[in-house]
Amino acid sequence: MKYRFLPALLLPFLLMTPSKAADWQHGLSLFGQPDLPKGFAHFPYVNPNAPQGGTVRIAAIGSFDNLNQFTIKGNTVTGLGLMHDTLMSASLDEASAAYGLIAEAVKHADDFSSVSFRLNKQARFSDGTPITADDVAFSLTALKKAHPFYRAYYADVVGYDSANTHEITFRFGQTGNRELPMILGQLPILKKAYWNANGRSLADTTLEIPPVSGPYKIAKLEAGRSITYRRRNDYWAKDLNVARGKHNIDDIKYIYFGDDTVAFEALKAQEIDYRSEFSSRIWATGYDTPAVKSGAMVKETVTLENSSGMQGFVFNLRRARFDNIHVREALNWAYDFEWTKKNLFYGQYARTGSFFQGSELAARGAPSAAELKLLEPLRDKLPAKTFAPLFKNPVTDASGNIRQNLRTARALFEKAGWTIQNGKLEKDGEIFTIEFLLVQPAFERIVAPYVKNLAKLGIDAKIRTIDPTQYQNRVTNYDYDAVVMSFGQSLSPGNEQRDYWSSAAADRPGGRNYIGIKNAAVDVLIEKLIFAKSRAALVSATRALDRVLISNHYVMPQWHAPHERLAYWQGLVRPANMPKHGLGFPTIWWKEKQ
Repeated sequence: MKYRFLPALLLPFLLMTPSKAADWQHGLSLFGQPDLPKGFAHFPYVNPNAPQGGTVRIAAIGSFDNLNQFTIKGNTVTGLGLMHDTLMSASLDEASAAYGLIAEAVKHADDFSSVSFRLNKQARFSDGTPITADDVAFSLTALKKAHPFYRAYYADVVGYDSANTHEITFRFGQTGNRELPMILGQLPILKKAYWNANGRSLADTTLEIPPVSGPYKIAKLEAGRSITYRRRNDYWAKDLNVARGKHNIDDIKYIYFGDDTVAFEALKAQEIDYRSEFSSRIWATGYDTPAVKSGAMVKETVTLENSSGMQGFVFNLRRARFDNIHVREALNWAYDFEWTKKNLFYGQYARTGSFFQGSELAARGAPSAAELKLLEPLRDKLPAKTFAPLFKNPVTDASGNIRQNLRTARALFEKAGWTIQNGKLEKDGEIFTIEFLLVQPAFERIVAPYVKNLAKLGIDAKIRTIDPTQYQNRVTNYDYDAVVMSFGQSLSPGNEQRDYWSSAAADRPGGRNYIGIKNAAVDVLIEKLIFAKSRAALVSATRALDRVLISNHYVMPQWHAPHERLAYWQGLVRPANMPKHGLGFPTIWWKEKQ
């Protein structure tokens, strides 16, 4: 996921192969057995002989006032995931596999009604105290209390039992959810004694530095300006196979800048060491520098085998004027992607047509027999176009003349009761307005041409750019007409789909149902996806869900790039054998010794 305001999320996985409840395993996979055998030396994509040391400086935007990533409150600092280990460690080379970290072994019931973890007796917090089953149980309970996302994500976990201080079993409220053992393996582990002392609460903001379970601790903090994480020489897991070749950099420093333009200038001035580039304009024109030409700065693309997910304009269905399918489709017809690609994107992007873009999970053509089996019982809850060939985004000739598309848009608005009165689009005396709420000033140039096209339809559209703290608060409380959002997807979607699209998530502050979807058919398909019993069933359920989301025009799709665009200064090194499903930065990178 690439959305920057999400909490440190747990990797979603699905379709674990059942094993006998009595069998302890070194790892879990959703597709048979994990690729790596018990006792493997290290992940295949790391450099086990990478030098250790050095500092990496990374840009962050805005400011921060909170060191607790698990609360809905405050503006949380970047990088806190470096401090908190999980029960298991995900592989970046497998679409759905994880291996023992804090938990050296795992087993689950045949019907997926429970999962058990056996903790490594050497596991320690940074203050030297052992990590116990009590800390694991506390972590889950406290996270569910502190943040509505975790409360929903772990809603099916109804209890736990501890056989001893190093073994814990979580019980589920229903059977058959094959993803739950894996997402519990991605639970970050916190120290109970610390968080329960002196009136502390995981639901509150804090600038106090806690004991941690992970490979880094906070070495220096300048509130609102920078934070430096230092590699722990006493990290208990540094010699484990899942950690070998990782955590090579001594100091990882995040420096905060007022906006992305200033952050880019800091990269060119060698005040920042690494940048993942999201601007096509900067990628095409900004790196024509002596440093790039000489090779002092590396500019490269890396292709990953991931779904691109969906990025789009989200129109808030909680506001009545957007809670109409014809209105939402009309807004798509008013967008001229081809002109934007030619004139603003330097030809670098492709239009997104699926919520699972670029993967086998994406809907295509007419519904298959397997999809129809899922969709037919829901026919009365679905638009008729759900059963037709998949809706394709409108196209133009890139000339800027989209009169025909605007005529189609106007006809759709009229179906919804909106007509032109005195040059304005009105309904019952109300003028149709849209405020595009942005956090990145660079996005203004992209939205501005769209605003001009909307004006031709009589829509009073405006752009408002605010600072990250205000933006986060408004997004948390769903206080917007339209925002740009990304919905990242794994190759094995599961429980996180409830938070994206379910009716239960629509009114929950701090969730990810940014659209405000309340659709009974969507709710049914999410559960079909989560409880799929085979890969084929998962693919069919996901395609059916994708088709329903597209046919309801819940977002106005934007674009995606075919690869990751990276720029970094010489001396910072990545593995030659990059993993298939992630950049692994900064975890598996290193600094050359000067």
